[in-house]
Amino acid sequence: MSEFRNFTLNFGPQHPAAHGVLRLVLEMDGEVIQKADPHIGLLHRGTEKLAETKPFNQSIGYMDRLDYVSMMCNEHSYVMAIEKLMGVEVPLRAQYIRVMFDEVTRILNHLMWLGAHGIDIGAMTVFLYCFREREDLMDCYEAVSGARMHATYYRPGGVYRDLPDTMPQHKPSKFRSVKDIARLNASRSGSLLDFLQDFTDRFPACVDEYETLLTDNRIWKQRTVNIGVVSPERALALGFSGPMLRGSGLAWDLRKKQPYDVYDRVDFDIPIGRNGDCYDRYLVRVEEMRQSNRIIRQCIDWLRANPGPVMVDDRKVRPPRREEMKGDMESLIHHFKLMTEGYSVPEGQAYAAVEAPKGEFGIWLVSDGANKPYRVKCRAPGFPHLAAVDEMVRGHMLADVVAVIGTADIVFGEIDR
Repeated sequence: MSEFRNFTLNFGPQHPAAHGVLRLVLEMDGEVIQKADPHIGLLHRGTEKLAETKPFNQSIGYMDRLDYVSMMCNEHSYVMAIEKLMGVEVPLRAQYIRVMFDEVTRILNHLMWLGAHGIDIGAMTVFLYCFREREDLMDCYEAVSGARMHATYYRPGGVYRDLPDTMPQHKPSKFRSVKDIARLNASRSGSLLDFLQDFTDRFPACVDEYETLLTDNRIWKQRTVNIGVVSPERALALGFSGPMLRGSGLAWDLRKKQPYDVYDRVDFDIPIGRNGDCYDRYLVRVEEMRQSNRIIRQCIDWLRANPGPVMVDDRKVRPPRREEMKGDMESLIHHFKLMTEGYSVPEGQAYAAVEAPKGEFGIWLVSDGANKPYRVKCRAPGFPHLAAVDEMVRGHMLADVVAVIGTADIVFGEIDR
C-alpha cells in the first residue's frame, strides 16, 4: 500500500459558519484534525486607530460595526467609558432604556447565532423561524434610531431620544391581502412599549418551537454532544467569557458580578452548563433568550410607570433640541460646534465592560484632555474564543470544525478590528 501522510487543508476564507472572512489552515490525518491555525487579517478596518482620529462622539457608530450582530451592546461599553472619564450621571429612565435594548440585542444576537449554527450543521427550518422573530426586533431598532442595524442610539449622558409613541405600519400591497395586513398591524397600533410587550408575550412559545426542533433531536445531539469540550479551569485559562464560559459551568456574568446601569434592579437567572460541550453552550444561549425576555418585561413595566428625561441636562454634552437649533442663532452655533469639534474629555483613562451577547466586550479609553481619544482599545469577546479553536477541534473530524466555529459564535468584525 502507498504510504499515508498528513496533509494541509485550507478551510475558508469564505465559509458561512464564521460570519466573515475566517481562514483556517488545518493539518489533517485522514479526516481527523491534528492542528488548526486561524489566519486573520482578511477584514482589517483599523477601527481602534480610526477612533483615535475623530472626536469622541463621532466614533459611536464604529462600535455598531465591530460585532454587527450585537450593535447597541458595543455602543454601551464605549459611551460608558466616556461617561466614566467625564463624570456624567445618566438619568434613570435612560438606564432602563439601555438595559431593555441590551436585552433586545442579546435576543437578536442569539437568534442570528441559532439560525446560522443550525443551518451550518444541517437544520434548515430553525433558520427561517429565528429570522421571523428577528424582524420584529429589527423594527424596534428602526423605530428608535431610524436604522435597522447600526443604530448609534446610545449617547454619553443617555440615549438619542425617548421611545416613540407610534410604530410604523405595514402599508397595503398587491403581495398581501387586506386580512394579512390587518394581522401584521394588530400589534403596531400602540407605542413601541406596546409592541415590545406583545412580542414578549409570544416569544417564549417561539423559543419552545426552536427547542422542539433541536433539543431532543438525535441528529443535533450527535453533532454537538461531546464536541469541543472545554473544562471550567481551561475555559478560565483561555480567557473565555459569556456563554462559552458559562457553558463550562462557571456562573460568571458581568450583569450580576459587576452590575452597570440598572441590572441590579431587575430579576433574572444565569444559566450554566455541566459538560462544556457544544450542546451545553446551545442550551445556555437558548435559556438566555428566555431570561432576556424576563428582563425586557420588567423594563417595560418600569418605563410605563416612570416618565422622565432620557439625556443628561449638560450643555457641554447634549446638543440643543432641533426646534431650538432651527430658530435660535446661539443654539445653531452650539449644535455646529458640538457636532464638528465635539467635547473635550478630562485627562485620564477608563475601562468599561458590558456583558455583550458573546461575552465581555470592553473599551479601554485614554484621554489627554483633547476632543479626541489618545488611545482606544477593544476587548473583543470573540478573540480568545477564536484562539481556542485549535484546542477545541484537535482529534475531531473535519465536519466538527463547523460545529465548533458555530458554538463559538464568531463574528469577524470585532476580531479583525
